[in-house]
Amino acid sequence: MVIAVLAGLGLMRLKQPPLVGFILAGVVMGPTGFGLISNNDNVTALAEMGVLVLLFFIGTELSLKAFVATLRPAVIVAAGQLAAAMVIGAGIAWLTGSTVAEGVILGFIIALSSTVVAMKMLDDMGALRKLPGRITVGVLIAQDIAVVPMLILISSFGGAGANALELFLKIAVAVGLLGALLWWLGRSPKIKVPFDEQVGENVELLALGSLAACFAAAAASGAIGLSPAYGAFVAGLVIGNSSLRNKVIPVIEPIQSVLLVVFFLSIGLLIDLDYIRAHLGVVLAAALFVIAIKTLLNVFLLRVAGFDRDTALVGGLSMAQIGEFSFVLAAAGFAAGALGYDIYRLSIAVTAITLLVSPAWMALMRRAEEVAMVNYSSYREGLAEAYSGEIENVEEGFWWLKVRYRAGRIARRKRREAKAARKASSSSGESGTSETAPPESAAQSALADGENPAES
Repeated sequence: MVIAVLAGLGLMRLKQPPLVGFILAGVVMGPTGFGLISNNDNVTALAEMGVLVLLFFIGTELSLKAFVATLRPAVIVAAGQLAAAMVIGAGIAWLTGSTVAEGVILGFIIALSSTVVAMKMLDDMGALRKLPGRITVGVLIAQDIAVVPMLILISSFGGAGANALELFLKIAVAVGLLGALLWWLGRSPKIKVPFDEQVGENVELLALGSLAACFAAAAASGAIGLSPAYGAFVAGLVIGNSSLRNKVIPVIEPIQSVLLVVFFLSIGLLIDLDYIRAHLGVVLAAALFVIAIKTLLNVFLLRVAGFDRDTALVGGLSMAQIGEFSFVLAAAGFAAGALGYDIYRLSIAVTAITLLVSPAWMALMRRAEEVAMVNYSSYREGLAEAYSGEIENVEEGFWWLKVRYRAGRIARRKRREAKAARKASSSSGESGTSETAPPESAAQSALADGENPAES
């Protein structure tokens, strides 16, 4: 835990999410690192509890009014992400000769983004409570809700007696109950909890009662054939819409934070450094492909949903990584026997790398945006010059990367032309002036430099 704290502090000093440090701490202490932790069974058990408490906390914090306000665009974007990720997963399965189940699981893994990382980056930018943050959080909540039927489906892949009808009924029941609960909670007043005043004044009872509700609902959900995560999330929704909500959240948050640290530590323990060293090119290429294609896809879907370019860019970049729940899906698929060991290790490695590089990717792409804006009063001016006569709305869709590449080339060319013009002006001024003229030449040179501060 000390190593995790030090790693988290170090990453915070570098203005990166501390969870990246927790993952790195797990890698260092893991079996393929320094081997400080060789048996991670206890850590895994705590990590599974962390996932349940995280879903419980997400349900508790979920603002139904804010979610409903962004429901339509959030569902459009999340559904588009899932559909595109399923196509990518099917393509990977076809190219590698994998099974249909492996293609489906890979699609689920790629579709999800990290709620923790995305919200941290948006908060650092000051965009979390603005339009980009609101729509991004709405999409992330839709993804978190989708995790529940995903886990039910993946768990069924390993069941010997599972059939399509049984699977359909499970998912239909889970989605139907969740939809009905959201509808009822959205129209009803706060649930009055018996003895809420007495319980709310006792921190110990409040903490134990909340955890008991979380784990009891998870156990009941697992017992009837649904995912334990489903029960934890539903319990969080109920508590979050009760009279105890404002008292439960500050009590549960520290417990959730500790278990979340253990969860990310367990992720680091799962990363196989030997596998990454042996397949470094494949892992890096897959991570770069995923983070680039997700950026393009997210920007395109947000533009289709009706948002402006800046909102689409910030939201698309913040959701470019693969999410923490993808580790849970990969582990569930591997435990069910539906995901092969090599694909499982590749999934874990690629997911971890996208989480590690996501903040740097955000900074790099935003810097590229700023460079492409140099020498233009607006970005539309650069687009008009770069794409005159080609298409009308080049800011939309998968033209995003090509647009910025061409605009960047034009910006660099203009800088070179301006620099060459200054040199020519300076040399002609020196040859055509007398000995009394240097002050005027120096003033002209200073003025020329001052007129182009963005080019220096």
